[in-house]
Amino acid sequence: MSQAISPELREWLVSQLAAGHSVPALRASMRAAGWQDAATDLALAQLEAGFPHLEVAAKTPRADMPGPDLEGAPLYIDAGDRRVQVLHTMRHPRVVVFGNLLSPEECEGLIAAARVRLARSLTVETRTGGEVLNVDRTSEGMFFERGENDIVARLEQRIAALLRWPVEFGEGLQILRYAPGAQYRPHYDYFDPGEPGTPTILKRGGQRVATLVMYLQEPEQGGATTFPDVGLEVAPVRGTGVFFSYEEPDPATRTLHGGAPVLAGEKWVATKWLREREFK
Repeated sequence: MSQAISPELREWLVSQLAAGHSVPALRASMRAAGWQDAATDLALAQLEAGFPHLEVAAKTPRADMPGPDLEGAPLYIDAGDRRVQVLHTMRHPRVVVFGNLLSPEECEGLIAAARVRLARSLTVETRTGGEVLNVDRTSEGMFFERGENDIVARLEQRIAALLRWPVEFGEGLQILRYAPGAQYRPHYDYFDPGEPGTPTILKRGGQRVATLVMYLQEPEQGGATTFPDVGLEVAPVRGTGVFFSYEEPDPATRTLHGGAPVLAGEKWVATKWLREREFK
């Protein structure tokens, strides 16, 4: 059955657009709500007809995005206090795998400082803006404040130089421990624009625009970071990291990712999420 484009739907689309949501984000919200592709395409085409600048804006890449300088296809990047390897790159999704990002001593230092503060990992609840337990996430974790200790401060400066993004735009460093059987099922790191709690979350620093996952301890088996939309798996090798960015809070970025179950041993990771502006 065809779905009618009601005046109420048009008003909702216009209000969401006025609130700063992109056309791709509106498309994702409609699909999640059960709208068929034909009806979604028609409604958005009518919207774009009334706002002809939208199609151009949706397709123009953002210039203000974090990421390494890969001009000239370098094998190594100077990150200030460390020479970091470029091991793998992908354009869509935008993924870069780094080697030699952390020293063994830094990995051990972060694990030791985090171990005594571990608790069951929470996820951001976009319906309320708070945090909740999530059955899809079975790790233990904790957060460091920005600059909390020497290792954290040094690593944050290194990340800022490597990704050309201010330290102040980053959330606190999160440390996670995955025991055998622990995993994080595929998910997106951006905040869903259609959820009622998202405006509250965005007040602290805007949308997330990029993620850097760093491996502090590798398990004996399993534990890869997976990107199901493109069939990519990144092995959790100690001292390496995987960076990916997302210009829009939309599945079209193909940044669906997860942590595969650990089959043997323990996996420890450090995650840094980057925001649009200063995170407070």
